[in-house]
Amino acid sequence: MAATVEELLAKAEKDEAEKLKSIRVKKELELEFDLGNLLASDRNAVNLRDFRAQKKEDYLRALARDNTQLLVNELWKMPSERVEGVVVAKLPEPTTRLPREKPVPKPRPPTKWEQFAKLKGIQKKKKTNLVWDEAHKEWRRRWGYKRANDNTKDWLVEVPETADPDEDQFAKRAHAKRERVAKNELNRLRNIARAHKLKVPGAAAAAPSRNELARAEQVAKVSTASVGKFQERLPKEKAPRNRGKKRAFQPNIGDFSTERQQQLELLKVIASKKPRMDVTKAVNKQMREEDMEAASKKRKGAGRKGRKGGSAPRGKAKGKAKAKGQGPPAGKSRQVRKGLGKR
Repeated sequence: MAATVEELLAKAEKDEAEKLKSIRVKKELELEFDLGNLLASDRNAVNLRDFRAQKKEDYLRALARDNTQLLVNELWKMPSERVEGVVVAKLPEPTTRLPREKPVPKPRPPTKWEQFAKLKGIQKKKKTNLVWDEAHKEWRRRWGYKRANDNTKDWLVEVPETADPDEDQFAKRAHAKRERVAKNELNRLRNIARAHKLKVPGAAAAAPSRNELARAEQVAKVSTASVGKFQERLPKEKAPRNRGKKRAFQPNIGDFSTERQQQLELLKVIASKKPRMDVTKAVNKQMREEDMEAASKKRKGAGRKGRKGGSAPRGKAKGKAKAKGQGPPAGKSRQVRKGLGKR
């Protein structure tokens, strides 16, 4: 029985020592702390022997646990207070400047009403959310669903003396509400345009032209993930023109034999001293120039038909040319051009 008690006491001491040891972490180099950002920087080298002997996850977990314990120890050294039964530490100002993902938003420019209120010294008064409803004798919301003094739920509307007795007052009220909503939306767009220094739209904006509508339709159709490939067409819509072709890029991985062959051909062209000449293109260009020259001579000859000493008849001129061996035989130019086009 005595041995059992001693074992229990020894085990308890050992557990207590492990608990005390868990909050005491020894490092060769002290960590750099930025308590304002809850940041701890460890400059100690990694123990490669322990890293290879243990599992990587276990070693990294133990290292993260030790550094976190040191950070918590530093937090307990800061002045603290109790707020609603919770101990809260007062952190200092951060010293490490962290980059922002996006730039700091610019302040919103004032609207036209805000500028007028500032000029006249009008102070904005905060209204309560609840008001007294005389019809239902209870407090209700000022705006929104089930608001107080909601005249849209009236089943009876008084017709003014100056109004047309056959006019629908309910439709008139609904139309007036739509007008107010449209006016508020127009004022909102004007404020946005004025803030971005754009042209402020008027109350009666000019209708867009047919070309502008077609352009807007084309832009809207290609503004999809498939660049308009799966967009449906209207019954009488024509196919878009001047769309161009997409550039075909070679894959970055795979067989590089084609790319190697293209690079070798390019090097051969660069290294060769003789210029590379396209025979087919050169022959076609020469034949086209000869045809144009012959056509111009023909037009000049047709203009001098009635003059003295004009050109000989067409049949005799051709016979002389064949006898002297000038010019290709009949149909030769067409045959050469057709043969060159098949290459």
